[in-house]
Formats: sequence, structure tokens, C-alpha cells
Amino acid sequence: MVPFALRQGRQALISKRPKLQLVRGFLGNIAMLTWFYALSILPVGDATALSFTAVIFTAIGAALFLREKVGVRRWAAIFIGLIGTTIILRPGVQAVSLGALVVVGSTVLWACTLLIVKVLGRTDSSITIVFYSSVYFTLFSFPVALYDWTWPTLTQLGLMIVIGGMAALGHFAIAEAMKAADASVIVPLDFTRLLWAAGVGYLVFGEFPDFWTWVGGIVVFSSTVYISYREAQARKRGT
Repeated sequence: MVPFALRQGRQALISKRPKLQLVRGFLGNIAMLTWFYALSILPVGDATALSFTAVIFTAIGAALFLREKVGVRRWAAIFIGLIGTTIILRPGVQAVSLGALVVVGSTVLWACTLLIVKVLGRTDSSITIVFYSSVYFTLFSFPVALYDWTWPTLTQLGLMIVIGGMAALGHFAIAEAMKAADASVIVPLDFTRLLWAAGVGYLVFGEFPDFWTWVGGIVVFSSTVYISYREAQARKRGT
């Protein structure tokens, strides 16, 4: 990130709200670590289906803490999304697994970081926000890694490089997509993550989401699409 920041000038390395950057880095790091832990104990498809709730929790947080106006239809979509989450978890019908609870917790924390990014975006550039998140993610994860450190093998290092490269390309692709089209157009395509995750989980790990996970995932996804659509409409009216 340093070359990108320096390309925009040294001012890109200076945040106007450093304390908020610190909070965002701390919460984002916990969200990342809990997500990685959840993937180790929960099928990839199930974790992906639950991760769609990030939009729902972000919408709730925006209404409660950022005082954004949320109409009746969007509240209804949020409620339907929570029903979809309940369908996936099925409390009372089956024991809610630790992995599912960790994913939900990780998603709530990720929604908090998205709300903070909304606030930071008023004063700091995107490069500044991403730069500080990278710095704080490294600093906060280092003590945890040091506590139970194991030197990665060459194969594992190679996989980490692949993860880093794919994540960077993914972020750039999302940024370019958001520039080229409305969020209401982009968000529906995000549902293909569940298809890819289910395919990879089946081919690599022999996992496959059950029927109710698909049903709940579709319900959650539908609500997030509508929430994104209403936000895009409100943005158009505002401009």
C-alpha cells in the first residue's frame, strides 16, 4: 500500500481522524480473525450464506448510530433478512453450532467497520483508509500469531501469496464495478459467492450446504438486494 499512498502524495499517509482509524483497525482485525477461525470449523458454503447478513447489520447500525433515514420498506427487508438468518441457524430445531455463532459475530463486527468507513470517508481518502487498515491489521494480529507461532512451509507461503493477490484483485474489481454501475446492479451478482463457495467446498473439502442453508441464503440475499436498491434510489434522489 505504501507505493499507492506515496503516489497520491505524503498527505495520503496522514489521517484526519487517527483515533477512529485505530478503532476501525482493532474491530476489523477481530472480525478477520474470527472469520478465519469460523472457516476452520464450519462448511464454506454455510459461512458464506451467513456472511450476507453484513448488509443487514450495516443498515441497522446506520439507522441507529448514523441517524440515516430508513423507511418502512427497508425495515421490512431487514426483518425478512433476519428471518433468513434464523432459517439458516434453525435454533430450537438443531443445536446452533459454534462456527455459525462465530460467523454472525464476525459479520456484526465487519458491519461496524463498514459504518466507521462511512464516517472516515467524509475526511480521509480511500487510499488512506486502506493503508491504515493494513497497518493496524498487521500490528494487532502480530501478538496473536506470536503466541502460537509456527513457521509456514513453502507451500503455505505460496497459498498465502495467492490469497493476498486474489484479495487485492477482488478489492480493485469491486471498486471498478462500483464506478461503472450502481450498487443495486452489483449487489445481486454478489450472490454468486455462495455458488462458488459451495462448489469449492464440495470439490476440495467434500462439503455442501443443506437445503435450508440454500433457502435461508436466498432469503437473506433477497433482503440485501432490496436494501441496496433502496439506498441507491435514496442516493439518486439526494443528488
